[in-house]
Amino acid sequence: MSTLKQQLKNDVITHMKAGNKIALTTVRNVLGEIETREKGGKTPIEFDDAQVITLLQKEAAKRHDTAKIYTEAGESDRAAAELAEAGVIEAYLPQVLSAGEAHEIVDRIISGLEAEQGELSMRQMGVAMKPITAEIAGRFDGKAISDMVRTRLQ
Repeated sequence: MSTLKQQLKNDVITHMKAGNKIALTTVRNVLGEIETREKGGKTPIEFDDAQVITLLQKEAAKRHDTAKIYTEAGESDRAAAELAEAGVIEAYLPQVLSAGEAHEIVDRIISGLEAEQGELSMRQMGVAMKPITAEIAGRFDGKAISDMVRTRLQ
């Protein structure tokens, strides 16, 4: 079992004991979504931390979108509830990287690869993307990382 999924399960008990109904309901909903996705395919799978993080990002984004819709409809109470749930979910996400930190990681990994294999070309973008994506996973926009790598390799 992934450590993040185990943390979510442990926090259900913590929120129950603390009487934090919003956090309890949110974490239970997220765990339910994880279990549904794990068992929903042809063969059951066990999510790793990267998959759980991706799901948490999607769930937080859904709540932000719903809050925006409620705000536009004049339902500020419902919007606040959605934002509170998004805050609970975002607490489980890894710290987001700044653009500068992401550039440093891209440069460091590409420089290391070039030291081992010689200068990389655009054809070898996948070789560079694999370790970069593994290190950045969920902490920075994937398209922006791809653009950074493409610029660095040109």
